[in-house]
Amino acid sequence: MLDVLGSSSPLIGSDRPSFTSLGAREHINPATGKAQASVMVSGKAEIDAAVAAAVAGQRAWAEMGPEKRRDCLLRLADLVEQDAEHMATMIALEGGTPISLKGTPQAVAWIRYYAGWADKIEGTCSEPFGINGFAYARHEPIGVIGVIIPWNSPLIATAMTAVLALAAGNAVVLKPPTQTPFVALRIGELALEAGLPVGALNVVPGDAVAGEALIAHPAVGKVSFTGGESVARAVMHTAAEHLKPLALELGGKSANIIFPDADLDKAATMSATCSLVALSGQGCVLPTRVYAHDAIFDEFVDRVRGTAQQFTMGDPLDPATLIGPVIHEAAAQRIMGVIEKAKVESGGRLVAGGRRGQGALAAGSYVEPTIFADVAHDSNLAREEVFGPVLTIMRFKDDEEVIAKANDSRFGLGAYVHTRDLSRAHSLAHSLAARLQVGCVAVNGMLPMSPNQPFGGVKQSGFGREGGRPGLEEFMQIKQVLMHL
Repeated sequence: MLDVLGSSSPLIGSDRPSFTSLGAREHINPATGKAQASVMVSGKAEIDAAVAAAVAGQRAWAEMGPEKRRDCLLRLADLVEQDAEHMATMIALEGGTPISLKGTPQAVAWIRYYAGWADKIEGTCSEPFGINGFAYARHEPIGVIGVIIPWNSPLIATAMTAVLALAAGNAVVLKPPTQTPFVALRIGELALEAGLPVGALNVVPGDAVAGEALIAHPAVGKVSFTGGESVARAVMHTAAEHLKPLALELGGKSANIIFPDADLDKAATMSATCSLVALSGQGCVLPTRVYAHDAIFDEFVDRVRGTAQQFTMGDPLDPATLIGPVIHEAAAQRIMGVIEKAKVESGGRLVAGGRRGQGALAAGSYVEPTIFADVAHDSNLAREEVFGPVLTIMRFKDDEEVIAKANDSRFGLGAYVHTRDLSRAHSLAHSLAARLQVGCVAVNGMLPMSPNQPFGGVKQSGFGREGGRPGLEEFMQIKQVLMHL
């Protein structure tokens, strides 16, 4: 398996050091519980070297001009697409995501979309008040961007952050976590093959020590962090000490509202699949907090349970598998602790799952798809992000009640509405789409995470956007040039 995963040594410029300052540790396959590779852990020394390489790489990247940058990113998209089968195997081995859940096409779409932006960055021109002259604004790269991605989807996370920064003309120091370093390192290799200058993209696997060094480094102009709110507080603290801007994409507990007139088959399939199958429930914007109208509640619960019982949990390398393990044994134990506590304290009833993997799966970090119904709105299960295959279903009676409950959360990443009444959903100023306090709302389906649509949260789900022109602007700064005539 080591040959499939490849080297875990940092990619700094075009060099792969033979050792790192924090040494090596075993990488455990989450499906088997067995060691399968050695991960080289980076620290401050490796971050310093990567930032130095990025400073030089950014100059070379900028000097190439927008057309050549576009072409390099398009070649990168082609190479990632050609490497799709290998990528899928790496993703399954390092993180447990089944090969049946193909993430490469989505990542390729993001890379190609932002390649198209690389040669379309333009400014504005105006006549300033009070003088004889004109002014223009330049949209310029910030310089070196530090990108810290999570372990749950390294390929897509890299495409949604590092590629945006590159398209804007920046160089990137990408820090994947040590749980999932291999895919990010592979992207670094392909970037060099695509013609990106040495140092334009550096990949430095590490944990808290490397992350803090990256945020604090004076040559890093901005940091993009995707992860949990507790770590985000530490990130903000370090960034504040250095007056450094941040883009944060954090957690969520997305409300999923099912009205009586909804297509219940589609709503139940979406609720079960997107909450329990997608990344084994380890996603930030998954619809894990369901509010089903009282008139259809029991029928909806039955349909969700029936759908979930058809999911195949097993070896992520098996094409028939839909649900793989969670990231590691500690996560599995934490999720089981949440489930056991919910049986007593949530006020609800367990209608499916609630156990670890059985038989041949017992050695891995497997948790059965788990569904609780009639859960109390103010319970921990309903309010806290589980980050595992656990779905919570609650009742509501009218629009005002469900809006109040949906908004009664410190999170504000996404929300979902299932109804055939489009006026209720989004056509009026007082519609659900307008009143839900989130960054993204999807009606009658899942958020597709399209590259041309801005994605991000409000409240404690973070700030900043990925996708569309707003995503590009996260990694640019505006310079005013004033010409006196």
